[in-house]
Amino acid sequence: MLELGLIVRALLRHKMAALIIALQIALTLTVLVNAVFMIQDRQASMQRDTGVNETDTFYLTSRVFAPGYHYHSEIPKDLDLLRHTPGIIDAVYINSVPLSGYGSYQRLQLQPGKDQDSLLAGNYLSDDHVINTLELELIAGKNFQPEDVLIRDISSAKMPANIIVSRAMAAQLYPENWQQALGSTVYVDENVPLKITGIVKTLQGAWHFWDQVETTIITPVISLSDSGIYLIRTEPGRRDELMPKVEALLAHSNKNRIIRSVTTLQDTRDESYREHNATNKILLLVVLTLVLVTAFGIVGLATFGINRRTRQIGTRRALGATKGQIMRYFMVENSLITLLGIILGAIGAVALNIYLVETFAMTPVTPDLVLYGAISVFLLGQLAVLYPARKAALISPATATRMV
Repeated sequence: MLELGLIVRALLRHKMAALIIALQIALTLTVLVNAVFMIQDRQASMQRDTGVNETDTFYLTSRVFAPGYHYHSEIPKDLDLLRHTPGIIDAVYINSVPLSGYGSYQRLQLQPGKDQDSLLAGNYLSDDHVINTLELELIAGKNFQPEDVLIRDISSAKMPANIIVSRAMAAQLYPENWQQALGSTVYVDENVPLKITGIVKTLQGAWHFWDQVETTIITPVISLSDSGIYLIRTEPGRRDELMPKVEALLAHSNKNRIIRSVTTLQDTRDESYREHNATNKILLLVVLTLVLVTAFGIVGLATFGINRRTRQIGTRRALGATKGQIMRYFMVENSLITLLGIILGAIGAVALNIYLVETFAMTPVTPDLVLYGAISVFLLGQLAVLYPARKAALISPATATRMV
């Protein structure tokens, strides 16, 4: 306790330098906690399961340029050609692709009428092969039948009788028991009834940044337009082999359209989260820079203190202080400064997180992350002061007699 009192009094005599390091430590902890939290949040988003077989699936765009194109006959012909190509398990004509950033949505109501509450859902338009092509897990109900599929022009508002929803969508409709959604009727366009005949475990929508990305529906509709997407699942390991073959096959089967944008679902995921990856790298660089600057600051302060008190240290050594006691002095001194910085930094971390939560609708930081951050910063401080403290312990007792 006597030594602790001496250390505190010594710090108070040079409080400005100690306060600067404490504030630097506080800033490091504030940024560290929130940066790691943001990195973890983005990583969790990037690792979410789309519910689709991404490894063996690719898609391409068919762009029609010739007038008088017979969509009603050409699309079934294309699908038949693809489904009978060796190596292809199944294929569909679809309006959107998970995480592509391009798609459509639908408003669902449990009751008809203009004044009823509605829920937004990402809307996939495809046929009865979509479950197999995407390799979705149907956990309740049944798949579409061929007679359920409606073929319509893109301008038509006609709707089929049935839809399949994701479990997340079912849980939005019936929070107490998602299984109640099966067999129930929802309404679109205020009063058009649709019966939920199936529920898939997971199916993400087109927009990864949407907080309701997993609330999706599949509508059995082939929507005819000048630009359509063919999505293909291959046998395991044959995706890259078949991509150029399928592109050439469709290009040669009909000269009145252009085949382009042949892309894998894995590439689409990577592109979708490119900004997240870049942001994480920047945050990591900022954290490492702050940690290094703080570590060098602690080393500099400790070295400055040792150089200023060389004669005092030599005198203590001459009076019988051991090397361990000298090292302990500087380690304890640094601990006090670091603890002050940790207290201020913890307050700053929570305050900054509250701002981020209110501004960007993020989830609150967990207390254990603040605790782990505080422990990390404390250990950083102790490691940074270790070399200067060891250097101080090596000062010879004779130094006291040589210093004037």
